[in-house]
Formats: sequence, C-alpha cells, structure tokens
Amino acid sequence: MSSAPLPPKNEAELLTRAAALAGHSLKALAEALDRRLPEDLAHHKGWVGELVEQALGATAGNRPTPDFPRLGIELKTLPVDAAGHPTESTFVTAAPLRIIGELSWADSPVRSKLARVLWIPVEADPVLPLAVRRLGSPLLWSPSPEEDRGLAVDWEELTTLVREGDFSALTAHHGRWLQVRPKGADSRARTQAYGQDGTLEATAPRGFYLRRSFTAALVAAHYHGGGGA
Repeated sequence: MSSAPLPPKNEAELLTRAAALAGHSLKALAEALDRRLPEDLAHHKGWVGELVEQALGATAGNRPTPDFPRLGIELKTLPVDAAGHPTESTFVTAAPLRIIGELSWADSPVRSKLARVLWIPVEADPVLPLAVRRLGSPLLWSPSPEEDRGLAVDWEELTTLVREGDFSALTAHHGRWLQVRPKGADSRARTQAYGQDGTLEATAPRGFYLRRSFTAALVAAHYHGGGGA
C-alpha cells in the first residue's frame, strides 16, 4: 500500500478495511503509505488521525463534513492507555462562532459529525515509543436516543453562551458530555464573533470536544463489556 486507496463504497467495505488495520503498528502503517514517522506527537498533533484517514480512503480533509462524505461517516482515532481507557478529550469540529446563533442541534455541524462515527483506538501509553503503538479493533457507532438528547442539552447550553457573546463565561467546565475549548494554531490566533453588544469582536477560535468521560463510557460498553479492543 504505497498510496491511499479509493474511498470505500459502503459501510461494510470501510469496516473491513478498518478491521484489517487492527494490530498493526504506526510504523508499519506509515511505511506502507510512504509517510515519515515523526519522533513524537508534541509538534505533530493530528498526525495519527491523518495517517489512518489516508489508509482508509477518507476524502473530507479539513472540510466541515464527515470524513467519508458519501457514507456520512466521521473517523475518530481514540488514544487509549494500557488499560484501554481514553487518555484525552476528542475534538469534534470547529465552533462556527459567527453563525452559531442561526443553528439548531438538528442542523448543527456537531450532530452531523457525530451521527455515524468510526472509532479507531490507538495505543497512547507514554512508555511506548510512537513507532510500536498499535491500532485497535474498530467500532462503528451512532448515538443512542438518550445520548442524542444529552448532547442536544449540552449544545443548547453552550450555544446560548455564544449567542449572548459572553465568551469569558464559555469555559471547558460547561456541558456534561460536550464542551467548548479554545482551538487555534497558538494562543495568538483570533477569529470574529458577535460580542454582548451585538458587534463583531476578536476572540480565540473555539472547538467542540467530547469529554473523556463520554468516550470512556462508550469504550466500556462496546469493548470491555463484550468485544475486545
């Protein structure tokens, strides 16, 4: 495999490809795709996700659509520790601050991204060199009605703060499962959003994230509760 495959035709083909990656190391996958393995991920955030996207034939790139647009499936790599527990929150999508007041949960980019997700666990124990970290068994998941309702409640809480322009109150402490956090190239990054007086002002870009507690419950239910990662 020296180049990215064509996009999968259906869910079954995508899941078959993902299952075939399970157990392979990041070094082996990088070599198969002619990708250079970085020394670490400190200055290469997102590298693992990009590698797996290439291996599976994802085509969305940085566009605000699911990674496999024809299938409506988003790909999320999930760093896990030696016990299989997620090690960090999961980035979902950038927060469209200027237009967020016009969106409902039903037509939000967050719901679109989370409607159908292919989760790929990846070993992330810091004692393991990056080269030997392996991919786990895939999970193709959609939110249950209860999960969808809970995420909708979080969306309403978070977007109300954005609509009110109260960015100082918009912290990672809000939201049970979903949170909003700064998401920029560095601390100096700025975007435009409507402030409390209704005029545009500069503020830090934000992104929506799934809390680690949410993905930990997902992993416990689908892997430790039955299958194996």
